[in-house]
Amino acid sequence: MSVAVDANILLYASDESSPRQPSARALLEDLALGPDLVYLFWPVVMAYLRIATHPGVFGSPLDPASARANVADLLRRPHVRCPGEGDGFWALFEATVEPDVVRGNLVTDAHIATLMRQNGVATIWTADRDFRRFPGITSRNPYTGG
Repeated sequence: MSVAVDANILLYASDESSPRQPSARALLEDLALGPDLVYLFWPVVMAYLRIATHPGVFGSPLDPASARANVADLLRRPHVRCPGEGDGFWALFEATVEPDVVRGNLVTDAHIATLMRQNGVATIWTADRDFRRFPGITSRNPYTGG
């Protein structure tokens, strides 16, 4: 089995002031142990780095080196993957967005959903309900029991 992880899970795991932090951290620790493949797609990693270090979002933002170290800790595990777009990505993206109106913030979710499809990943851990819009993608929310 393989799963993807959304930026909000990474962010909650890093935010000690959040009531969701213990659940997010426990999920990441469990996924980090393996053996299932875990996908951290580049848009997720970059969103995490952008938001976790932003003083306007976190009361106590992470310093950039700490945020990068958190990502590096996950990426060095043999069962964690961080692929980019492969051949045929654009056609698959268009097929992903075609049945729906995709604009604004939903573009990033469609980007991630397309990367999931391109890499054969059907499940994403996220608190973002927008992933339900994409056929073939199952979102699991650790804060509501999955």
